[in-house]
Amino acid sequence: MADLSDFVVSKVRVKLLEVFLVEPETMFYIRELTRKIGEEINAVRRELIHMQSVGMVKDEHRGNRIYYTFNKNYLFHKELMSMIGKTTGLGLAITKSAPKLGKLKFAMVSGRFVRHMPRAKDTVDLLLVGDLIMPQLTELIKEQEAKLSREINYTVMTEAELLYRKTHSDPFINRILEASRIMIVGDEEELVQ
Repeated sequence: MADLSDFVVSKVRVKLLEVFLVEPETMFYIRELTRKIGEEINAVRRELIHMQSVGMVKDEHRGNRIYYTFNKNYLFHKELMSMIGKTTGLGLAITKSAPKLGKLKFAMVSGRFVRHMPRAKDTVDLLLVGDLIMPQLTELIKEQEAKLSREINYTVMTEAELLYRKTHSDPFINRILEASRIMIVGDEEELVQ
């Protein structure tokens, strides 16, 4: 199975990226990061210095502590968010469970959900297209809601229903397809065409 460590050599950096991008609005100080990822403080400090030098993270001095947060203006922010969305949390759960869920053609998580932003009106956090086994999907969603401590608003439809809605300019589907997304299963171009 693909993992972020396939692209990033440093295991400490992989863990730091996961912490920063899973909680994008949170600021962390060094000892807090050390506890969260279970690595040596010098290794964390070294990675933070490197990440800061390339513009990945920003620091802010507050009292006698330095807090770090991921730089949303970093050139590869969107790509890293996509990788994190696929390799952690809901994305990872769907990838692992895909064979048990039935014939899954497309699985898409909204960009707002991955970034922990409020859900936009009349949209969903998760769109699943295919012939799915609903009891397994419901169980998976309930497990993820408990882990994430938040509700997951999802929609399931067949390929035929998706095609019908797209060809009839259904406003609900148009809003979903116009918003930012992270594809977990399937080809994004095929989904939106």
